Amino acid sequence: MASPSLIIGPEIAYRAPRHLKQIRNVNEVYYTENGCSSNDRLAPDGHVYDTDRVMYLRAHLHQAHRAVSEGWPVKGYFLWSLMDNFKWADGYGKRFGLYYVDFKTQDRKPRLSADLYRQTIRTNTVA
Repeated sequence: MASPSLIIGPEIAYRAPRHLKQIRNVNEVYYTENGCSSNDRLAPDGHVYDTDRVMYLRAHLHQAHRAVSEGWPVKGYFLWSLMDNFKWADGYGKRFGLYYVDFKTQDRKPRLSADLYRQTIRTNTVA
């Protein structure tokens, strides 16, 4: 993963809603813009194998599911980001999206992580 801000472990997706409910009596927690950058590249076969992002998402989603299954108030999860884009701190240097964007041609290709997220949404389970 390519961003120094990713030092917080996936357990936060479990512990945060638990502590927010116990300490502050918060009844709804929404994860917004959870995701990670990656140094992946387009492979010769035309696919993008972002296995580090897949592992990141899988770990965070498992922890969020753990919180939900124990009754903690997780009400939504919003992934950052659908497509690679411009970030103020990084410009176009780091890629965050489920879809790889060729910035010259604007062609878009789903990454391996897009398959994981699609399956998670479709089946309501984390593979």
